[in-house]
Amino acid sequence: MKFARLGSAGTEVPVVIDSGHAFDLSSLTSDIDGTFLSGDGLAGTRDALESGGLPEFQGSADRRIGAPIARPSAVICIGMNYAAHAAESGSAPPDEPIIFLKTPNTVVGANDEVRIPKGSSKTDWEVELGIVIGKRATYLDSIDESLNHVAGFVVANDLSEREFQLDRSGGQWSKGKSAPGFSPTGPWLVTPDEIDHRSLRLRSWVNGEPRQDSSTADMIFDVEYLVWHLSQFLALEPGDLVLTGTPEGVALSGRFPYLRPGDVVEIEIEGLGRQRQRMCAQ
Repeated sequence: MKFARLGSAGTEVPVVIDSGHAFDLSSLTSDIDGTFLSGDGLAGTRDALESGGLPEFQGSADRRIGAPIARPSAVICIGMNYAAHAAESGSAPPDEPIIFLKTPNTVVGANDEVRIPKGSSKTDWEVELGIVIGKRATYLDSIDESLNHVAGFVVANDLSEREFQLDRSGGQWSKGKSAPGFSPTGPWLVTPDEIDHRSLRLRSWVNGEPRQDSSTADMIFDVEYLVWHLSQFLALEPGDLVLTGTPEGVALSGRFPYLRPGDVVEIEIEGLGRQRQRMCAQ
């Protein structure tokens, strides 16, 4: 199943996408959030679809596409999880996952405009597979348990200000990761049965020119390992978003210019949809 949230920021309507049509979930839930995902929301949606009990959401094509999950309690990110990206960053591949945090208010709609931070000269793009947690995970005993705690997957752009991240960080990356709007997410939350998350093509473009082109098969630490590993250090809550790292082809490599006002970034992951952001000045 594909879930989305449509409408103006702060008043999005939860919907499920089926056969190209959006169906209103307001009779089942007020939002796509941790409560919905950890309860019987997914099963209830499937039953309602099969019985024809959901009304079609009219005018869906004309509505803003919000982030497919309501604001999570945490956005947890994995750094340098593709060997080629680690190399273009001047680093060796890590021996265990590198973790940093973004503030939850960075999560915005897939096609929302993004304002370049004040004083920024090195705003960068990063296409990433996002994991949405569906069931609380803490101290999992086995990697085999991981997918039982995953509600689905999303496309995310882990936008980054590299000077803030690396030169003015104080030793931690989040300062360059947490500007408002720096985590465009969606357009959909796609349940695990719909895709093979182990082999999805990831791509990005700037002003129509190709930048990144890789596969989730190239991740150093895969989805199952990451969920298990994170659970050993923190509690993953329903609705939380885990960003799994980006492949090579970003501006940090020195091969491409950093983003400027007026630039258009597009990112796509096979089976999870495409998003587009126009970069704006403050």
